[in-house]
Amino acid sequence: MYLYKNAEGDVIYVGKAKSLRHRVSSYFHESRVGDAKTGTLLREAVDVDYIVVANNKEALALENHLIKQRKPRFNILLRDDKTYPYVKLTLGEGSPRVYVTRRLKKDGSAYYGPFFPANLAYRIVDLIHRNFLVPSCYVDLNRSHPRPCLQFYIGRCLGPCVEGLTTPEIYQEAVRDVKLFLDGRQAELAKSLGKRMQRAAEAQEFERAAKYRDLISTVEQLQEKQRIAAVEGDDADVFGYHFENGMLAVNLFHMRGGRVLDRREFFWEDLPEFEPVNDFGETGVPGRANEDTIEHLDVELRSTGRAGAPAPTRSLFNPAEFFSSFLTQLYIGQPYVPRNVYVPVDFEDREALEEVLSEQLAGEGGRATRVHIVVPSRGDKRSLIDLAANNAKQLYDQRFRVMKPNARAIQEALQDALALPEVPRRIECFDISHIQGAETVASMVVWEDGRMKKSDYRKFIIRTVDGVDDFASMREVVTRRYKRIQEDKKEMPSLILIDGGLGQLHAAAEALSSLQVINQPLASIAKREEIIYVCGQENEPIALDHHNPVLHLVQLIRDEAHRFAVTFHRKRRQMRDRTTELREIPGVGERTTRRLLQHFGSLQAVKQADVAALSAVVTRNQAEAIMQHFQK
Repeated sequence: MYLYKNAEGDVIYVGKAKSLRHRVSSYFHESRVGDAKTGTLLREAVDVDYIVVANNKEALALENHLIKQRKPRFNILLRDDKTYPYVKLTLGEGSPRVYVTRRLKKDGSAYYGPFFPANLAYRIVDLIHRNFLVPSCYVDLNRSHPRPCLQFYIGRCLGPCVEGLTTPEIYQEAVRDVKLFLDGRQAELAKSLGKRMQRAAEAQEFERAAKYRDLISTVEQLQEKQRIAAVEGDDADVFGYHFENGMLAVNLFHMRGGRVLDRREFFWEDLPEFEPVNDFGETGVPGRANEDTIEHLDVELRSTGRAGAPAPTRSLFNPAEFFSSFLTQLYIGQPYVPRNVYVPVDFEDREALEEVLSEQLAGEGGRATRVHIVVPSRGDKRSLIDLAANNAKQLYDQRFRVMKPNARAIQEALQDALALPEVPRRIECFDISHIQGAETVASMVVWEDGRMKKSDYRKFIIRTVDGVDDFASMREVVTRRYKRIQEDKKEMPSLILIDGGLGQLHAAAEALSSLQVINQPLASIAKREEIIYVCGQENEPIALDHHNPVLHLVQLIRDEAHRFAVTFHRKRRQMRDRTTELREIPGVGERTTRRLLQHFGSLQAVKQADVAALSAVVTRNQAEAIMQHFQK
């Protein structure tokens, strides 16, 4: 392994080579120093470091780790607009819970997945709530609470938060059942449930025995579905790509049980400016680039699924090196890798990567089968790659040619990005507006079924907060809004969106908690960073690409809430200023002030009116008093 560093000591490129001397010296060949891409690297690089490893497999693993850790600008970095969810069982807690998450951490929890389509993870967690009664809430279970939340009353939780509702033994038994279920040990789980059903029946606890019977039926049905899926076909990932004008779109089809279940998109707007060349004159490893190499690359680009695209211009983009780095970062360290991976081009480290991934699966307790990275040239598998490439072309057009996706697609993408339990149909967004604490107001705007619904907009005058306290103001307005919703027995929105950072998000969460509103999707968007925080996952902020239509939608709703709040605040301030000045005139009261403003339209018009015009609205004495006041 070798690492180029710049003057600040930052790693700017990570590579691997069998001969470090040949590799590094190749960068300084006279023919390459003049090359723009190589020259950019050499102008920045002031030092080179190296690490000796035993074999190519170790080099692959270390390269993946260093690239993800250091993020060198001249390497191809994995950029993912879509991550798939895992089911997390928090075994490190005294009362374990089940969540859907998109990040793996070494926190003592057990992770299962990834699941696709994404809603499969939510369906599994919902099944666990209904049948095993293990919750997903964010209530502090280290202390006892006076009463349980709604989930207990509707039969989806054992109630470990309230003393006396369950026992540690019963709760741990439910957690063990969940773990067996998620581990895929349905036969063992069904056997254990059968024994408990028999004991409950013998003790004449027939209601409990019936619950065990229903649970056994559910487990057996799931087990049968898994057998059918296993017979239908193997798991595979299929890749296709489209490269044009220095920008790249990659499409990934997930095939499970012989069927395409979902797809994943990757985009690069600024590919690294430097691509090394090898000893054989091909990009990827050291050597000397020439016209034949470039022409070879152009031919390769045309042959890898660019349906309908214009003829490529000369480019040193190398699909082989790209997929070598891309697959290494995508799969190494992941708990699940499909048995087959179909790629459009061959690359140097393909066999070594196959061995690393096969050993990784065996080490994780997975199947004792080999992972195959295949480059099909004909037949059905090649047709799959061509289909993935055509989809990559469509993704490229949609992303980089600003083709607006339909509303349903954006809603589904929003659900996936924010890990929402359902496709969002209605979003209510809140914002606070004031000037140094004066005339503090709040706004609520509504987005419903793809458009802003102005008839449902609401304005709030903050009544319980003095001075500058955005958090308390947000707490008040959210409490007032959803207390009214509860009183009117209306449905909660699919998502509550807050204009602000973590402070405003937590204030809104406290307000909902005070109303016993549990598991309500709640998120906030920070203005400067444009980072989205989801309640309960604050340590995993969502930073969407600035081209992402999901971010555009969230920004549109946030900006509308801000506009509505500022407009209301300005009107309040204007009315306050007008009222204050007119009320300073002796003999002019509140009703007279209102009549004057309604008649003349503005304070400025009142100032410019003469006694005769004023007398049409007020008495002669009042008109003269107003004239004298403004003349002073």
